[in-house]
Amino acid sequence: MSVNGKVIPHTPLAVDFWQVRKCPGTRLFFLSHMHSDHTVGLTSTWSNRPIYCSSTTATLLRLKLQVKEKWIHPLELDEPYLLPMDDIGKEKLTVTLIEANHCPGSVMFLFEGYFGSILYTGDFRYTPSMLREPCLRTHTTIDVLYLDNTNCDPNRTLPSRQQATQQIKEIIRRHPNHNVVIGLYALGKESLLVELAMEFKTWVEVSFVRMQTLKALELPDVFTTEPGAGRIRVVEQSKICSANVHKWDKEQPTLAILPTSRPLVSFHPNVHVVPYSDHSSYQELEDFVSALKPTSLVPIVGKHVPASFSALLPHRKRHEILVPECVRHYMLSQPKSQLSSSANTSPRRRHFQPLLPKGVLFDSPVRGAGKSGEEATEPDATEEEMDAEVMRLYQMTYTVVHI
Repeated sequence: MSVNGKVIPHTPLAVDFWQVRKCPGTRLFFLSHMHSDHTVGLTSTWSNRPIYCSSTTATLLRLKLQVKEKWIHPLELDEPYLLPMDDIGKEKLTVTLIEANHCPGSVMFLFEGYFGSILYTGDFRYTPSMLREPCLRTHTTIDVLYLDNTNCDPNRTLPSRQQATQQIKEIIRRHPNHNVVIGLYALGKESLLVELAMEFKTWVEVSFVRMQTLKALELPDVFTTEPGAGRIRVVEQSKICSANVHKWDKEQPTLAILPTSRPLVSFHPNVHVVPYSDHSSYQELEDFVSALKPTSLVPIVGKHVPASFSALLPHRKRHEILVPECVRHYMLSQPKSQLSSSANTSPRRRHFQPLLPKGVLFDSPVRGAGKSGEEATEPDATEEEMDAEVMRLYQMTYTVVHI
């Protein structure tokens, strides 16, 4: 599985990137949301480095991956927090979490520090209300925008999620005597399920594993694990195949619905692909970039965005970045293994009021290694790659970087 995360150059920061041996200078790790392509390499054995995320993601992190409590630092949305970028308290950054409108717990990160201002969207579905967030409304310049470019194709149009939801409702209404099977990933589109349950006044049948997640999210009580209790049933997307559709239809007339922005083609008259997306459309991305006018743009998925986006940038020069010596030493030092060391990287609000981790520790099976492509991790860096990275860090003393 591809790794949809980044190490932020010339800083000790990484977002959704967990290959520690490939980024030996990284000390502060941020998790935008709990989709598996953003947690590749993050396991229950994670240690010595703090993870910052939303409160909802923190709950799912304990539930799904059993990461130890002492490394998880949940932050509230729309609150600026100060984090240390060295061991002596001299250099700090401000981070603000912004709702990403993608899946439960998903956030964007606004980083501000000696490096300027960086907005990292993670996966997101743009809405104009995002621009009214205080931290973006009052901020005049975004130096670097890390952009979720999943659907960045000018030749594809996507309806809003409200429009896609109406399409799904109409399909179900046209088949009043059919059961409905909906194919989803492990996390996401819960609001769609709740809306369908309310609209058609039925329970939504889910697996025990999914129910565990739904309970942790404290969603409305419309879900059940009892077979046959409701007209609507949720399965993993991969379960919607010819053999299963034939089997379900033989037992009871059944519709299968795939709410996804992936360009899939239906293989059966009773299989309906609906372009319901939790990622921004091309037009939404264009509106977002045009409104923010960042100095530079970095795609999160792959290495390219359409050339038309370049015309939206103001073509101003990025200011020179001075990497402080205390930050360089911080990146070269070895993380401390004692619990007390996490106090050095505890989040503090602007007024230095400590925010303690919250949540309940859940018991769940540890993910097995090598079970499926969804859980696979990339190999560690070679010793040569590590040596090269350490040498690069040594050369960063008061380095002036032009980006």
